[in-house]
Amino acid sequence: MSDVEKAVAFYRDTLGMKHLFSAPPGLAFFACGKVRLMLSRPEKPDSEKFSCALYFKVDDIHSAHQTLVGRGVACEAAPHLIAKMPDHELWMAFFRDPDRNVIALMREKRA
Repeated sequence: MSDVEKAVAFYRDTLGMKHLFSAPPGLAFFACGKVRLMLSRPEKPDSEKFSCALYFKVDDIHSAHQTLVGRGVACEAAPHLIAKMPDHELWMAFFRDPDRNVIALMREKRA
């Protein structure tokens, strides 16, 4: 994360994730279901930068999408069908966090 404080505001206030705590130097932790998400700045200015993709499984992808758009999130792709699986349809919508990491909403729609 280039700006951990900005990222905290996005994940906490925009996405509504539970901010557990922040710790120096530039760490922030969130509850994401049974997973703990850690955000941090690179250790050195020229160090390797990692990217991630977070997928959030939701029951109502259209409602979740509208909630995020209402909070000012610029979505890159509205909810749409990705694939027809043997037992469900996979629907997704995509947007990005302040550091341009991909975040997706995902719904597995059963027949």
